[in-house]
Amino acid sequence: MTTFFATGSKNTSLTSEDLRNALLQTFSAIGKPERALLLPPDHTRLFSRAGELTVLCHEILGDRVKDIMPALGTHSPMPPEKLNHMFPGIPHDLFRPHLWRDDVVRLGTVPSEFVSEVTGGMYDRPWEAQVNRLLRDGGHDLIFSLGQVVPHEVIGMANYNKNVFVGTGGKDGINESHYLSAVYGIEQTLGQANTPLRQILNYASDHFCKELPLVYALTVIEQLPDRSMHTRGLFIGDDHDTFFQAAELASQVNITMIPQAPKHVVAYLDPNEFKSTWLGNKAIYRTRLAIANGGRLTVLGPAVEEFGEDEQIDHLIRKYGYRTREEVIRLVAENEDLAANLSAAAHLVHGSPENRFEVVYAAGHLSDEEIRSVGYTPGNLSELMRRYDVETLQNGFHTDEDGSEFYFIQNPSLGLWQSDRGE
Repeated sequence: MTTFFATGSKNTSLTSEDLRNALLQTFSAIGKPERALLLPPDHTRLFSRAGELTVLCHEILGDRVKDIMPALGTHSPMPPEKLNHMFPGIPHDLFRPHLWRDDVVRLGTVPSEFVSEVTGGMYDRPWEAQVNRLLRDGGHDLIFSLGQVVPHEVIGMANYNKNVFVGTGGKDGINESHYLSAVYGIEQTLGQANTPLRQILNYASDHFCKELPLVYALTVIEQLPDRSMHTRGLFIGDDHDTFFQAAELASQVNITMIPQAPKHVVAYLDPNEFKSTWLGNKAIYRTRLAIANGGRLTVLGPAVEEFGEDEQIDHLIRKYGYRTREEVIRLVAENEDLAANLSAAAHLVHGSPENRFEVVYAAGHLSDEEIRSVGYTPGNLSELMRRYDVETLQNGFHTDEDGSEFYFIQNPSLGLWQSDRGE
């Protein structure tokens, strides 16, 4: 098990040429594959530079790249315009959609005893390690997973083997992974590298993936107050240590400690990234460790038009709404439809402010009644967008028009915000 390339620091800023050279060094070490499968994220990870890495791999390897499968997880397939935007110049006939409910195989089962051990007894069901069948049966001699390590609500720090077991996983594995993490607790998970779910996925990698030619390229990205993006690190390898190196750097550049807990946070959801609360609730996930008790979060979502990207999940969000962890656990026990869709149940927990702060949701294409029905306070988007100029505001504290203070976040998907809330 090897790290083939590793560079990064809080002051590093990698260029496109740096990324190309890193890939050339990696292919020199492992040899150019004959049949490569690339696993980038989808457009919801637009700023990861995984799209650029995918394009560079295609330029370097040419027709040795036989398949490209965006690791959609439960997300909708990428339409042609999104493919063109994220993967310019790559022929569309190379892309394969991941169908998380149907097109998967089981590699093995993580035993319930191990799950119980790593969750401290809070969850004691076995976990199914599932992947898209193309990974097992595609005849590839390289499966190259490309993505960004960044704080994450389900696994603590995103990417690495999550891109495989969740990004190309099946409904059983995705449902259980999200729900066991929600039961364990989002506030004990956010920003942590070695979470219970990470240990479960690492177990699955160690026991069930020895025959898969997996290599990972992991970026660490920081957005500065002037909105410029800097690639602070790139780590390429096939082992756990490669991930933990990236996670350590991500914890330094993607977690912002706010000196005092803000009573009001305003978060903007870029229309190019967010069209659902399923994705847009990163505004809640990534700020919940910062907002003062009794405070308010205002979410500006011009393109938000639905709750779940999957029709079935959208229905469940509308039916049950965002609830506290204890309420959702009870609802799962009492309702077969929710128990059969545990990733949706987990999302209801993650999207709940746990009665600790108010969420004002200004969604461009959802009615006030729809917003109110899931437990949020509707906001007037046009008025709020005039009040908070997202084109000029920088991350940090500002004075509102009524003289109060608010904290603005340009893109909640790029980090995690924490404060001492006095708890």
